[in-house]
Formats: sequence, structure tokens, C-alpha cells
Amino acid sequence: MTAQDLLWDAALDQHGFVTLSDARRLGISRDAVTMLARRGKLEQVATAVYRFPRFQSGPAAPYMLAVLWTGEPRACLSHDTALAAYDVSDVNPERVHLTVPPGRRIRRSRGDLYTVHHENLADDEIGWWEEVPTVTLATAIRQCIDGGVPTYLLGQALDRAAEAGRISAADAQSLTLRLNERT
Repeated sequence: MTAQDLLWDAALDQHGFVTLSDARRLGISRDAVTMLARRGKLEQVATAVYRFPRFQSGPAAPYMLAVLWTGEPRACLSHDTALAAYDVSDVNPERVHLTVPPGRRIRRSRGDLYTVHHENLADDEIGWWEEVPTVTLATAIRQCIDGGVPTYLLGQALDRAAEAGRISAADAQSLTLRLNERT
């Protein structure tokens, strides 16, 4: 397989995006990636993030780009963005919210599009939405409670999530209590 084929296979799981870390993991040099970009096979869309222009882009692609933009393997959508992604509330975040581990400093261009939070998340607090790493719904609601999202939006999220069986009864009860203690 060629470097382009290997990168394409990686891009299939990432909405058409690949990173220099992906290339390194696949044994592909930075120079090979640069050459693919010069030939128009890849386009650089952020620091160390490339996109196959021939890949059909969907509505989740900007969120995958946001996660890859961090350069952090444990980065995920979170807070208001995760709540909106799960479509359980009328919340409409102005920026994409991401969570990375504490101590991870991100100094990359385009940061004005994102809000980066720092938190140690357990493995069971990270799930997937449209193949994009995203905190679980219960974790997103907790983060939004702690982050000051309006109570009516959180009540809406709790009601919809519980009715649809998307959070456990125990999570619904503890999050409702946490929300009530906040107000």
C-alpha cells in the first residue's frame, strides 16, 4: 500500500482527516505528507491536521477537526457542545467546547473557534457521537451544571435524556440533585 492509501484508511474513521501523528504511527514521514499536500491529494486545515479533499464532508466533520486540532489523543467534545450534539437541549454554543487532560497547553492557530477545558476524564466518561470522541451524556450534563449553563436548558436535557433512556435513573437522580443544589 502507498502512503496515500494508508492515510486514506485512517481518514475513513476520522471524517476525512489525518494528522501527522497518524502518519507517524503508520510509518509515514512528514515529508511524504507534505508531498501529498503539494500534489493536492491532501490539504492542510490546521496545525498538523490534513484533509482529503475528495472525502465527502458531513455535519460532524468540523467537530472531528476540533478534536484533532488539539493534538491530544484524549481530547473530546464536551460541555455545551456535547449537550447540543446529543440533541437533548436547545443549548446553542457559540464555540466548540473540548476537554483535554490537565496540564496540556494548546498553542495553535484557530483557537478562537474553540473553548478548551482541562479535566481528567475516566474512560467510562468518554464515548462517541457520530464517530467523534465525545463525553457521555451524563458527563456533559454534569459539566454544564458546573459550568453555569442556564437551569431551564439543563432541566430540559435531564428530562429528555431520562425519557429516552439515554441516562440511567441513578444518573438522572444525582444530576437533578446537583442541579438543585446549584440554584
